[in-house]
Amino acid sequence: MTVAPLVKPHDGLIDAVRAAHGAGVVDAWHKVDETTITVTREALVPVLTWLRDAQAYQQLMEIAGADYPERPERFDLNYHLLSVTRNTRVRVKVTTDEATPVPTVTGLWPVANWLEREVFDLYGVLFDGHPDLRRILTDYGFTGHPLRKDFPLTGYQEVWYSEEAKRVVYEPVKLAQDLRNWDFLSPWEGAEYVLPGDEKAALPEAKGAPTPLSADEIKKADAAQTSAKTPVAEPKTTETKGQSGAGEPTDTAAKKRVRKTKPKDETNG
Repeated sequence: MTVAPLVKPHDGLIDAVRAAHGAGVVDAWHKVDETTITVTREALVPVLTWLRDAQAYQQLMEIAGADYPERPERFDLNYHLLSVTRNTRVRVKVTTDEATPVPTVTGLWPVANWLEREVFDLYGVLFDGHPDLRRILTDYGFTGHPLRKDFPLTGYQEVWYSEEAKRVVYEPVKLAQDLRNWDFLSPWEGAEYVLPGDEKAALPEAKGAPTPLSADEIKKADAAQTSAKTPVAEPKTTETKGQSGAGEPTDTAAKKRVRKTKPKDETNG
């Protein structure tokens, strides 16, 4: 039985976009029920306009970034479009580097204003023609772009509110050296440093603990310890009453106190 996809593909869309925009389409494919069209930066706005007006992709759902530092154009921008009337989706992809801006699409979809600001904030991608390109998730004084692959996990600055200065304080990140050295070695595999507690291995071992001594050496050590000990007094036992200090059993004592006369009859009393 063939299961229908949740979002059916737009048949003929790839051929149509190639015919309409020619060299502006770098690549296009349809895999796992998803259609992706890669375009040049110059063709981005014309292709998106054509998809909105001629192919009924009315809504811009998301602009998602991706970072590939090993490439000259390290950033991918993915524009996800939805056609409400066709119940289909399409992804338009464009690439860029750290310095080359991408044309803004705020004139096509006003929601792109916040989406492009988010990509700028987290990846540092510039958008040409954006009406208000500034940070939206991080603080205005934030250094760097957090979703770049070369951004350190600890960041560059630490921020907190100072009760003494009565203001927010920004300072370079300071980490204890213990938090910077990671060897990812298991203690059972052996580490290059002394783990806490391992210093006890240099101390003399107690009797019964693992030891590299031979059986003869252990016997001699035990004999030496025995001879050095002072004699111990005879242990106390409680086998007899004289040793335990116990008296007569309780039931025996109680029998002697039982009244031997019967209680008076209440009717005759």
